[in-house]
Amino acid sequence: MTLDEKLRNLKAELMHRKARIMIIGLGSVGNYLLDYLMSEGDENIEIVVAGRNFKKMETDVNIVRVATLIRGQNRTGITIEADVDLNEVESIRRSIEKHMPDIIVNSSRAYSGLKYGSISWAAFRAYGIWTPLSIKYTKNIMEAYSLARSKAVVINTSYSDAVIPWLKSAGKSYPDFGSGNVNHLVPRIKLALAEENKIHDWWNIDITYATAHFHDVVISKEGQTEGVAQLIDADYKGRSLPVTDRTFAACKISMPTDAKRNMMNASSNFEIIRGILDAVRSGTTTKVHSPGFGGNIGGYPVILDGSSDNPRAYIDGSKFSLEQMQKKNRESIFLDGIENVEDGKLFYTDELIQKVKDKFSVTLPKCVDFSEIDAVAEFLIENIIEKAGK
Repeated sequence: MTLDEKLRNLKAELMHRKARIMIIGLGSVGNYLLDYLMSEGDENIEIVVAGRNFKKMETDVNIVRVATLIRGQNRTGITIEADVDLNEVESIRRSIEKHMPDIIVNSSRAYSGLKYGSISWAAFRAYGIWTPLSIKYTKNIMEAYSLARSKAVVINTSYSDAVIPWLKSAGKSYPDFGSGNVNHLVPRIKLALAEENKIHDWWNIDITYATAHFHDVVISKEGQTEGVAQLIDADYKGRSLPVTDRTFAACKISMPTDAKRNMMNASSNFEIIRGILDAVRSGTTTKVHSPGFGGNIGGYPVILDGSSDNPRAYIDGSKFSLEQMQKKNRESIFLDGIENVEDGKLFYTDELIQKVKDKFSVTLPKCVDFSEIDAVAEFLIENIIEKAGK
């Protein structure tokens, strides 16, 4: 079933019942997202939180329930689905079949409590090395999704720039949207342009941008583009705004490095969910920026169009061609250590392989086949993550 077919099905279904949203993994991203959804005060959604630790999930859910009730916002039911082991496809399948969600958000992490970039950026400035870890649970969720014959729209939170294309290239079911990454950079650019141009209603600045994860990080952390021209268009009420090196320099703003950063990823998930629900329930049209959309490498501007009886989602080609965007994304993700993703295989760049060898005395494989994901994920944990923490 295509994404457009899922959206049409969802529109028909929600004429008769509430929307069901499943959050898989209730870590910091999942907790923030749960709070944001509950804060909507939407009586017409139901939320399922799924994971392994019932006691932890129960305490997390209780605090959100009580806090939103104090604010007069708690109108949404929450169900806790415990004993969901993300290493076991059958466990995930049973949960999906039981609750039949309309939207699934994968906010799980294969190695919790650590932001992988805290190791990689300082050492070799490339996040792509962690793709086998990022895809480890996502592939299990999507296999379970297929076995359950689910029609849910799926949102993935972990390095979708490469994870979603890897699944698609292997002929597997893949998430419909990725959250975060380029979507974290767009608001920084809006704020920078507002300051430059003395614009007070920065929310009316419209950005159309195609880039991959590397430039989200290098612009956010360092305020520079590594000499790569960016494929970006900015508009304010019909007036074109130039995006310059000065603009990108102003995107380097002070931010937390702990779990509070996950407010952004949770907000990105929230934006996509709200865009989907608004499109199918209210006929509105929203633009989001989503990594991995359509199984494409990198990040893209995406239109959620509910203006007709047949809601749809598509890459916004009003400013740039798909070919231009794909090319620019490949330039960016190459700097993140990924040479290519094709035929179910991920190829690391020679530059990344050498940097990892120099820094950690570890030799990465040039190519990781889909069948080798779990083994390489464990290799990364044992030989880099755990040793770096000692």
